[in-house]
Amino acid sequence: MASLRTYWKGQLRLSLVSIDVALHAATASKGRVSLRQIHEPTGKRIRYRKVPEGEDEPAEEEDIVKGYEARSGEYVKLEPEELEDIRLETRDTIRIDRFVKRGDVDPRYYERPFYLLPRGRSAAQGFVVIREALRKKKAVAIGQTVFAGREQLVSIRPCGDGMLLEKLRYAQEVRASDSVFDDIPDIDPEEDMMEMAEDLIDKKMGEFDPDDFEDSYETALRDLIEQKAEEEEIVSPVGEEEEKTGEVVDLMEALKKSLEQEGGKQKAS
Repeated sequence: MASLRTYWKGQLRLSLVSIDVALHAATASKGRVSLRQIHEPTGKRIRYRKVPEGEDEPAEEEDIVKGYEARSGEYVKLEPEELEDIRLETRDTIRIDRFVKRGDVDPRYYERPFYLLPRGRSAAQGFVVIREALRKKKAVAIGQTVFAGREQLVSIRPCGDGMLLEKLRYAQEVRASDSVFDDIPDIDPEEDMMEMAEDLIDKKMGEFDPDDFEDSYETALRDLIEQKAEEEEIVSPVGEEEEKTGEVVDLMEALKKSLEQEGGKQKAS
């Protein structure tokens, strides 16, 4: 298996059964061109500093604490040890609370997928039992755990030889659609128009393969950058060019480094 950075590790708990598991990100932003904000007069990159309101200098890292705005401009300060005291039992555990039929979860609640794997051979047997039971029953497990200090609703389903854990939104995070759709008129569609629409759907019906689709904006953005780099001089920050080597910046090399920084791969030049 390719080396993957572990996003989270702990236990998957179903009633009295606990299995050591790990999560790995199922998505990546590789291949995306990373754009920066640049100060046009000097050509220098814009960076952001943590500056208190009304102050000129940034705050020291050790002086920054968490707080909740109780009233406008007034905050309840929360100490790290106070936050630690209320950490939940699910902080190191994915606790399965319920099972639902596959397809019962509204797509609006899905947020982000992760691959769920057993940690060690001793955990594999229980992992496989739960995976196959979910597959046979065509069910999805619903549970809760803690990511980044916040309790998170999750779903778990079989995925090949492993399982897929997906972060779910809580009910209060999903906006009701009723009022949003209120202005759509109640129309009884004409039969011939419906038949044509259905015929069009039938003709374009097929299997979903993400490789069939291309990010045309990303491709156009790369082409634009390369074209401008060939036609125009690449500007270096004012006052820094003389101190460096004076070498011409190679666009492809700069793009490669940008992609490497973002965890991506580039095409061979």
